[in-house]
Amino acid sequence: MNRREALAATATLLGVTITGAQMFLSGCTPTEKKISSLSDIDTALLDEIGDTILPETASSPGAKAARIGEFMKTIVSDCYSELEQKTFVDGIGKLLALCRDTYNDSFINLSPSKRIELLTKLDAEAASFSSTKKEDEPDHYFSMIKQLTLWGYFTSEPGATKALRYVPIPGRYDGCVDYNGEPAWPY
Repeated sequence: MNRREALAATATLLGVTITGAQMFLSGCTPTEKKISSLSDIDTALLDEIGDTILPETASSPGAKAARIGEFMKTIVSDCYSELEQKTFVDGIGKLLALCRDTYNDSFINLSPSKRIELLTKLDAEAASFSSTKKEDEPDHYFSMIKQLTLWGYFTSEPGATKALRYVPIPGRYDGCVDYNGEPAWPY
Protein backbone atom coordinates (compact mmCIF):
# COMPACT_ATOMS: atom_id res chain seq x y z
CA MET A 1 0.00 0.00 0.00
CA ASN A 2 1.45 3.36 -0.94
CA ARG A 3 0.95 6.67 0.78
CA ARG A 4 -1.93 7.80 -1.48
CA GLU A 5 -3.89 4.63 -0.84
CA ALA A 6 -3.29 4.94 2.94
CA LEU A 7 -4.50 8.56 2.97
CA ALA A 8 -7.57 7.66 0.89
CA ALA A 9 -8.41 4.76 3.22
CA THR A 10 -7.93 6.98 6.28
CA ALA A 11 -10.11 9.74 4.79
CA THR A 12 -12.83 7.22 3.94
CA LEU A 13 -12.70 5.69 7.41
CA LEU A 14 -12.75 9.12 9.06
CA GLY A 15 -15.64 10.23 6.85
CA VAL A 16 -17.68 7.16 7.75
CA THR A 17 -16.90 7.72 11.43
CA ILE A 18 -18.01 11.36 11.34
CA THR A 19 -21.12 10.60 9.28
CA GLY A 20 -22.01 7.66 11.52
CA ALA A 21 -21.57 9.77 14.63
CA GLN A 22 -23.78 12.50 13.18
CA MET A 23 -26.48 9.97 12.34
CA PHE A 24 -26.19 8.46 15.81
CA LEU A 25 -26.34 11.84 17.58
CA SER A 26 -29.28 13.04 15.51
CA GLY A 27 -31.42 10.84 17.75
CA CYS A 28 -30.38 13.05 20.68
CA THR A 29 -32.11 16.19 19.44
CA PRO A 30 -34.70 17.45 21.90
CA THR A 31 -38.29 16.60 21.20
CA GLU A 32 -41.00 19.21 20.96
CA LYS A 33 -42.08 20.75 24.24
CA LYS A 34 -45.28 19.49 25.73
CA ILE A 35 -48.30 21.67 26.47
CA SER A 36 -47.13 23.34 29.67
CA SER A 37 -48.35 26.89 29.74
CA LEU A 38 -46.88 28.11 33.02
CA SER A 39 -46.10 31.81 32.87
CA ASP A 40 -43.84 33.94 35.04
CA ILE A 41 -46.92 34.93 37.05
CA ASP A 42 -47.66 31.24 37.67
CA THR A 43 -44.02 30.76 38.75
CA ALA A 44 -44.34 33.62 41.25
CA LEU A 45 -47.59 32.08 42.54
CA LEU A 46 -45.90 28.68 42.92
CA ASP A 47 -43.09 30.40 44.87
CA GLU A 48 -45.67 31.83 47.27
CA ILE A 49 -47.50 28.50 47.62
CA GLY A 50 -44.19 26.70 48.22
CA ASP A 51 -43.18 29.32 50.78
CA THR A 52 -46.48 28.76 52.59
CA ILE A 53 -45.84 25.00 52.66
CA LEU A 54 -42.19 25.43 53.73
CA PRO A 55 -41.84 28.90 55.27
CA GLU A 56 -38.65 30.62 56.29
CA THR A 57 -37.51 29.92 59.84
CA ALA A 58 -34.77 31.38 62.00
CA SER A 59 -32.40 28.57 60.99
CA SER A 60 -33.38 27.90 57.38
CA PRO A 61 -34.66 29.76 54.32
CA GLY A 62 -38.11 29.11 52.89
CA ALA A 63 -39.04 27.45 49.64
CA LYS A 64 -39.05 30.79 47.81
CA ALA A 65 -35.30 31.12 48.49
CA ALA A 66 -34.83 27.81 46.66
CA ARG A 67 -36.72 29.23 43.65
CA ILE A 68 -39.25 26.46 43.96
CA GLY A 69 -41.55 27.95 41.30
CA GLU A 70 -38.85 27.64 38.64
CA PHE A 71 -38.17 24.08 39.74
CA MET A 72 -41.87 23.17 39.44
CA LYS A 73 -42.13 24.85 36.04
CA THR A 74 -39.14 22.88 34.75
CA ILE A 75 -40.34 19.52 36.08
CA VAL A 76 -43.92 20.03 34.88
CA SER A 77 -42.91 21.12 31.37
CA ASP A 78 -40.03 18.67 30.89
CA CYS A 79 -41.01 15.55 32.83
CA TYR A 80 -44.78 15.38 33.24
CA SER A 81 -47.04 13.68 30.73
CA GLU A 82 -49.59 15.80 28.86
CA LEU A 83 -52.37 14.63 31.18
CA GLU A 84 -50.33 15.46 34.29
CA GLN A 85 -49.41 18.86 32.83
CA LYS A 86 -53.06 19.59 32.10
CA THR A 87 -54.04 18.53 35.62
CA PHE A 88 -51.34 20.75 37.13
CA VAL A 89 -52.12 23.84 35.01
CA ASP A 90 -55.88 23.43 35.46
CA GLY A 91 -55.28 22.99 39.18
CA ILE A 92 -53.59 26.36 39.43
CA GLY A 93 -56.72 27.86 37.87
CA LYS A 94 -58.89 25.98 40.37
CA LEU A 95 -56.74 27.23 43.26
CA LEU A 96 -57.07 30.83 42.07
CA ALA A 97 -60.84 30.41 41.60
CA LEU A 98 -61.16 28.96 45.11
CA CYS A 99 -59.24 31.98 46.45
CA ARG A 100 -61.57 34.39 44.67
CA ASP A 101 -64.70 32.52 45.77
CA THR A 102 -63.62 32.04 49.39
CA TYR A 103 -61.71 35.26 50.17
CA ASN A 104 -62.58 37.52 47.23
CA ASP A 105 -58.87 38.06 46.63
CA SER A 106 -55.85 36.46 44.95
CA PHE A 107 -53.56 34.04 46.78
CA ILE A 108 -50.63 36.45 46.75
CA ASN A 109 -52.69 39.12 48.58
CA LEU A 110 -53.93 36.76 51.31
CA SER A 111 -52.58 36.93 54.83
CA PRO A 112 -50.38 34.02 55.97
CA SER A 113 -53.17 32.60 58.16
CA LYS A 114 -55.65 32.61 55.25
CA ARG A 115 -53.06 31.01 52.97
CA ILE A 116 -52.51 28.22 55.50
CA GLU A 117 -56.27 27.79 55.90
CA LEU A 118 -56.76 27.49 52.13
CA LEU A 119 -53.87 25.07 51.63
CA THR A 120 -55.05 22.94 54.58
CA LYS A 121 -58.46 22.72 52.92
CA LEU A 122 -56.83 21.68 49.62
CA ASP A 123 -54.64 19.14 51.42
CA ALA A 124 -57.74 17.49 52.92
CA GLU A 125 -59.39 17.51 49.48
CA ALA A 126 -56.27 15.91 47.96
CA ALA A 127 -56.20 13.23 50.68
CA SER A 128 -59.82 12.26 50.03
CA PHE A 129 -59.15 12.31 46.27
CA SER A 130 -56.18 9.95 46.70
CA SER A 131 -58.32 7.38 48.50
CA THR A 132 -60.78 7.17 45.58
CA LYS A 133 -58.37 7.76 42.68
CA LYS A 134 -58.14 5.28 39.84
CA GLU A 135 -54.76 3.77 38.98
CA ASP A 136 -54.35 5.49 35.59
CA GLU A 137 -55.58 8.85 36.89
CA PRO A 138 -53.00 11.55 37.81
CA ASP A 139 -52.66 12.77 41.38
CA HIS A 140 -54.66 15.70 42.71
CA TYR A 141 -53.06 18.96 41.62
CA PHE A 142 -52.35 20.02 45.20
CA SER A 143 -50.58 16.71 45.86
CA MET A 144 -48.40 17.45 42.84
CA ILE A 145 -47.61 20.95 44.11
CA LYS A 146 -46.80 19.66 47.57
CA GLN A 147 -44.61 16.80 46.31
CA LEU A 148 -42.70 19.10 43.96
CA THR A 149 -42.21 21.63 46.76
CA LEU A 150 -40.68 19.06 49.08
CA TRP A 151 -38.57 17.45 46.36
CA GLY A 152 -37.33 20.74 44.98
CA TYR A 153 -36.59 22.30 48.35
CA PHE A 154 -34.70 19.45 49.95
CA THR A 155 -32.61 18.86 46.83
CA SER A 156 -31.77 22.56 46.42
CA GLU A 157 -28.66 24.15 47.88
CA PRO A 158 -30.50 26.19 50.55
CA GLY A 159 -32.66 23.23 51.57
CA ALA A 160 -29.86 20.67 51.64
CA THR A 161 -27.26 22.87 53.33
CA LYS A 162 -29.35 24.93 55.74
CA ALA A 163 -32.48 22.89 56.51
CA LEU A 164 -30.80 19.49 56.72
CA ARG A 165 -27.65 18.43 58.53
CA TYR A 166 -25.08 19.21 55.87
CA VAL A 167 -21.66 17.63 56.03
CA PRO A 168 -19.61 18.88 53.06
CA ILE A 169 -16.92 16.24 53.52
CA PRO A 170 -18.42 13.35 55.44
CA GLY A 171 -16.30 10.86 57.32
CA ARG A 172 -15.80 7.34 56.19
CA TYR A 173 -18.82 5.13 55.73
CA ASP A 174 -19.23 2.42 58.33
CA GLY A 175 -22.30 0.30 57.59
CA CYS A 176 -22.17 -1.64 60.86
CA VAL A 177 -22.85 1.30 63.20
CA ASP A 178 -26.27 1.23 64.84
CA TYR A 179 -28.58 4.18 64.18
CA ASN A 180 -28.62 6.47 67.23
CA GLY A 181 -31.90 8.23 66.41
CA GLU A 182 -30.25 11.51 65.42
CA PRO A 183 -32.48 13.40 62.94
CA ALA A 184 -31.36 14.58 59.52
CA TRP A 185 -32.26 18.18 60.31
CA PRO A 186 -30.76 20.46 62.98
CA TYR A 187 -32.95 21.46 65.93
